[in-house]
Amino acid sequence: MPGCEDGTAGRAGCAGAGLWWAEHGSGEPLVLLHGGLADARYFSRTVPALAERFHVYTPDARGHGHTPDGPGPITPDLLMHDTVAFLTSVVGGPAHLAGHSMGACTALQVALRHPGLVRRLILVSASIRPLRPRDPDSPWPGLDELVRFLGPGYGEVSPDGEAHFPVVASKIVTMLTGAPVLAQDDLGGISSRTLLMAGDEDAVSLDDTVALYDGIPDAELAIVPGTSHFLLREKPDLCNAIMLDFLTGAPVPAVSPVRRARARSSRLR
Repeated sequence: MPGCEDGTAGRAGCAGAGLWWAEHGSGEPLVLLHGGLADARYFSRTVPALAERFHVYTPDARGHGHTPDGPGPITPDLLMHDTVAFLTSVVGGPAHLAGHSMGACTALQVALRHPGLVRRLILVSASIRPLRPRDPDSPWPGLDELVRFLGPGYGEVSPDGEAHFPVVASKIVTMLTGAPVLAQDDLGGISSRTLLMAGDEDAVSLDDTVALYDGIPDAELAIVPGTSHFLLREKPDLCNAIMLDFLTGAPVPAVSPVRRARARSSRLR
């Protein structure tokens, strides 16, 4: 595919919805989905630890990283379909799925609409409502600031060049501004064992994290202290340990469960 290039580590290719990806390690497949206006490099402190146990794939979403942009808007539905195509054509079937921010929202949609493709699910800094950069109280910078701070990094790898970054940034801001709030009742359709992670100073509100925790059956929750929306880079060793424990271990029989005991009792009525 035009615009694709080899990665600097592991193996890399260009297929599955036209997405560039790199892969590392061996074992059960684990796909990491980066956030908006980031790319697979965001997981540079995550991949080495996970690749000791798993075959880790890190695709760049359309218009991000090494993957070229295309005509038209970028939408949640499009990102979900891209990921499904990647799972079926590159991974070759079900995989563990972990996403950060926008990638977590994509992973959540895949788990809801294509549950057979998702083994265990990790949602990092996910939300039932989109982060809205145009809101006055938003913790995110405006479009001009995003372009100034993130444009050079985009230009380092994008086949479209740094000059195209304002176009992609505008598409992502538009997507976030117009995306609907996810109905909490829909979350009951998640059948994968699920881990929610967030920073205690995350841009995603604790209320939204708890809404996901309450809505996803038997979800597990980790609030990482002293971290923000970028917890995977701020405390990588702790975050990696939490994720590996979840991905490799069985649920622990809690001595005195409260939330899960109530949920199971309610389902039996």
